[in-house]
Amino acid sequence: MPRRCSICQHNRLERINRALVEGIGFPALVAKYRVSKDALSRHKANHLPATLVKAQEAQEAANADDLLEEVRSIQARALTILGRAEGVGDLRTALGAIREARSNLELLAKLVGELDERPQVNVVLIDAQVRAAIIRALAPYGEARLAVANALEPFEEAS
Repeated sequence: MPRRCSICQHNRLERINRALVEGIGFPALVAKYRVSKDALSRHKANHLPATLVKAQEAQEAANADDLLEEVRSIQARALTILGRAEGVGDLRTALGAIREARSNLELLAKLVGELDERPQVNVVLIDAQVRAAIIRALAPYGEARLAVANALEPFEEAS
């Protein structure tokens, strides 16, 4: 007969679940609720209610929206300062505001997924000269030559 989960039987189950979802460390929970680290680990892996996890994910999404709004607000302020500095001919302040606006714009692009700085590798599947050499080599074998030329055609269109 399997063991019963001591956390599921705990009189502070809801608080423990919430603390686990919020990312409170096991040592603090062990001390506060007088439970074992292993019991917490098993409970978190096997019994933590999915609704609490979903609620935490929703909270994280809301926090991300707040962050995005804050960056947009800073961007608007930088542009306001830029406009004022240009209006009075303060070029040094205007340049500083341009730098800040550019930096905020870059951050906004990253946050909304418009700017991806991960390295990219573009692979050219077959070079035109290589294709021509293959086709020439197959000249004595008409059927094979035609089959290879047809097989390579989609790759030419893609590149």
